[in-house]
Amino acid sequence: MQVTQEIRPIEITKPKEGVYVFNMGQNFAGRVRLKVKGKAGTKVVLRFAEMLHKDGSIMTENLRRARCTDTYIFRGNGKDEIWEPRFTYHGFQYVELTGYPGKPDLGAITGIVLHSAAPVAGSFECSNAMVNKLYSNITWTQRANFFDIPTDCPQRDERLGWTGDAQIYIRSATYNMDVAVFFKKWLVNLEDDQRPSGAFPDFAPLPYLQYEPSPGWMDAGVICPFTIYQVYGDTHVIERHYEAMTRFMHFLLRTSNDYLRSPRGHCWGDWLSIGGRTSNDLIATAYFAYDAKLMAEMAAAIGRMEDAQKYARLFDNIKTAFNKAYVSANGRIKGDTQTCYALALYMDLLPQALKEKAGARLVELIRERNWHLSTGFLGVKYLLPALTEEGYVDVAFRLLTNKTYPSWGYSIENGATTIWERWNSYKKGKGFQDSYMNSFNHYAFGSVCEWMFASMAGIDTDGAGFKRITIRPQPGGSGITYTKASYDSIYGRIATYWRVRDGKFLLDLTIPANTTATVYIPAKDADSITEGGKPASKAEAVRFLRIGDGRAVFAVGSGRYRFMSSLPTARQVDETK
Repeated sequence: MQVTQEIRPIEITKPKEGVYVFNMGQNFAGRVRLKVKGKAGTKVVLRFAEMLHKDGSIMTENLRRARCTDTYIFRGNGKDEIWEPRFTYHGFQYVELTGYPGKPDLGAITGIVLHSAAPVAGSFECSNAMVNKLYSNITWTQRANFFDIPTDCPQRDERLGWTGDAQIYIRSATYNMDVAVFFKKWLVNLEDDQRPSGAFPDFAPLPYLQYEPSPGWMDAGVICPFTIYQVYGDTHVIERHYEAMTRFMHFLLRTSNDYLRSPRGHCWGDWLSIGGRTSNDLIATAYFAYDAKLMAEMAAAIGRMEDAQKYARLFDNIKTAFNKAYVSANGRIKGDTQTCYALALYMDLLPQALKEKAGARLVELIRERNWHLSTGFLGVKYLLPALTEEGYVDVAFRLLTNKTYPSWGYSIENGATTIWERWNSYKKGKGFQDSYMNSFNHYAFGSVCEWMFASMAGIDTDGAGFKRITIRPQPGGSGITYTKASYDSIYGRIATYWRVRDGKFLLDLTIPANTTATVYIPAKDADSITEGGKPASKAEAVRFLRIGDGRAVFAVGSGRYRFMSSLPTARQVDETK
């Protein structure tokens, strides 16, 4: 754990006599440094909160049993006394101070930001101010919850290492910080608490025995090791946890029926979705298939080719069963929710002939909700990637930039400085949704960050470890005219900066040493593309591969490049249907 910065309050209010509330201007995890002066024995009390009530008092109902209270008794030596607690931390934006002698000024309190020592790895910005604020909120939320373990929230009496939150968000986390060591440590916690059945728990460390873990949560035992391998090229993490993952796969197979799974205990489902219920059985079966797919790749990575073939066959069998049980001939999926289509498309559970129909139906469901999402924790990660893969990048951008409920922008319009637990944590005119379960610092819905880097900025790995890189930026509309991002891979910095101007697409690109990249340039034809001011066909270290679907594809080595092309006509979704 480390102190990363200090924050000064921006405002002091006085909701009632003797009570002062400091607004730190940012929700974060940490503590405060108190500066006081007064008589010996004087007691001041600090209480911490994320939000305020209408009367200006702090909202503590959502903290549940957490006291979130610090008390200091003056030494009284006639000098300024500086006090900072060392064995606690809070999640907060507001600090209530009572018992203070006189009227405090802004210098009475300093915010001390804490989180695990995971170095910053990425940066992101674009031409949309709301999206930039969303990125800021995501990174603040990650820091506040990467606190020795990946917690769900830093403020209430919970702070558990929820596995569903972790597996949904881990890929986003890798873009923002170097989390290899952080997650490898937590994966030891996770394996330590693997159930005798082979199931991984819903959270780790596990302070008490629990019900049968939930699909979408226990799968972190496969998804998180795979992601660390995928991003950092680390096969040791596979070898370290391979036997545990094998026991887990045996559990899934043992508790399936003709390759279909039904949760045996409690199932969180598509947690906090807001429209339509996705079948728990469908979720369980989809994740079963996804786990098998990832296991096949990891087994091959460590030379266990027989296992790789076995898991590949298992994936095919589950996929066949999934289609027979849940998918109709016209591409409709049982439950007909945004989440079921996003899962099926992203996890490659549909035959090629039905993907286009399923993608079109997903867009119809979004249109029926007036172009808004309805996904919960599990569906939100896959929604924008699935739309993009099926050619609906304009719809993905529209969802990203929405400001009305429900959307990422809605929380920002309501003053959010971190990601909320619920789409409706607070609604104008209605107030707070649920005082018992209402965190305003919860990273699960921040999993959209993965799409922002991989699709907006176009930075992704081709295979494991960024030895081979994919650069595929998506200039998709919603008025966004540029995106600029960087990612410090294990080989060095990858950076993209694209902008659209007068029908031209411009891309500045940096590829690190000892790597190669496949670069996708939006273009109406190959002849319109230049690199470094020369026709791309004649540029050094650039090799033309092909053109199709409105993109020219090039192979490049390490170095810096500047591409320019004429943009193709974008496909538009008919909003009148």
